[in-house]
Amino acid sequence: MSAAAGTPYSWSFEPQVVAWLALAAGLYGWRFRALHASGGAAAAKAADYGRAAAFGGGLVVAAIALMSPIDTLGEQRLFSVHMAQHLLIMDIAPILLLLGLSRPFLRPVVRRARPLESSLGFVAHPLTALCAMVIVVWLWHLPAMYELALRHPLAHALEHMTFFGTGIAFWWYVLEPVPPRHRLDGVWPVLYVAAAKLLFGALGLVLAFAPSAFYDTYKGAPRTWGMTALEDQNVGGLLMMLEQTFVLAVFFAIAVARMIERCERAQQRRERFGA
Repeated sequence: MSAAAGTPYSWSFEPQVVAWLALAAGLYGWRFRALHASGGAAAAKAADYGRAAAFGGGLVVAAIALMSPIDTLGEQRLFSVHMAQHLLIMDIAPILLLLGLSRPFLRPVVRRARPLESSLGFVAHPLTALCAMVIVVWLWHLPAMYELALRHPLAHALEHMTFFGTGIAFWWYVLEPVPPRHRLDGVWPVLYVAAAKLLFGALGLVLAFAPSAFYDTYKGAPRTWGMTALEDQNVGGLLMMLEQTFVLAVFFAIAVARMIERCERAQQRRERFGA
């Protein structure tokens, strides 16, 4: 979204951002109350409250990314802060929001979405989501496209929407709030996430070790936090590499834990059967 006039450390409470976040919170709260009106097991309710906390966290992350000084400072002064904003929009917020959803929660939507998913064919496929996310991220970081987004509010809004939309699509096939028609089984979720993170890490590598600054806006911006435009760009690249590595490591740890848990359950079933 466009930076607010004045100090780069100001908050930018843009009406459309506030409206979308309020709408998402309102719809979630309405569905949460409807789901719990019929009662249910205490364990199920506890899990639902955990999901609600995750969804709320996703909304908070989105609000910080789009309305806090991260937005204004990133547009006016520092590429590294703008990179942090992009990572929040395409990774952290989508992950938390999707963790807040479940099949029972989305049941009214699923009934209507299933025919649409079937009609989309290969478009509704994890490989398409992976390619779309990688292309979108690399495309918007080309100097011409990056400058276009900084100088034109509509282009900047489109950039943020494509980051968020492809982030939701990508992580949907990993977190599966509702199992999609094309599922990632076996080792494929690990390869899927690893491919994305390595390709994003490659972009971070380019930015971190580039011999010159790519973006004119930051070359002419007032120096902030004692960094030159090149140092700022290098820090942004390193930040991207570190975030991708962290997310990949966390995902691997969860995947290994789930694999061990499945193996233990299978062994217990074999023992009971043998007994």
